[in-house]
Amino acid sequence: MESKLAVLNYEEDVATYTIKAATDPRVANRVIVYRPQGNIVSQLDLISSWEKKTGCTLTRSYVSEEEILKLSETLPSPDNIAVSILHNIFIKGDQMSFELTENDLEASELYPDYKYTSIDSFLDICLVDPPKPKLAAFE
Repeated sequence: MESKLAVLNYEEDVATYTIKAATDPRVANRVIVYRPQGNIVSQLDLISSWEKKTGCTLTRSYVSEEEILKLSETLPSPDNIAVSILHNIFIKGDQMSFELTENDLEASELYPDYKYTSIDSFLDICLVDPPKPKLAAFE
């Protein structure tokens, strides 16, 4: 199975870029994408990075795309949402399945002065002071 690339951004970074873009005339009527190079990773690379940081080897279990799709259809809501999102990101690779056009803007290039949180830095945060999971209600 081909390993798809995903973009994983720290919520606070997305918020900061959004505020910057909302007041930036260069962004008016344009598409802005949050795709910093340091945050593009495959699921296996993410797991490997975590293993290196923790010194622990995780047990890997292969779950076929068909099994994931079945879970997304049969799990009760909201349990099916996370499975559907993971399918979209890591199996279909939809976050990276399109090229940016000359009219699109990439946030980390537009605001190079802002130091975004890389995946490597976020994993460090998780080791020292893990953020509490944020819960949302789906109704």
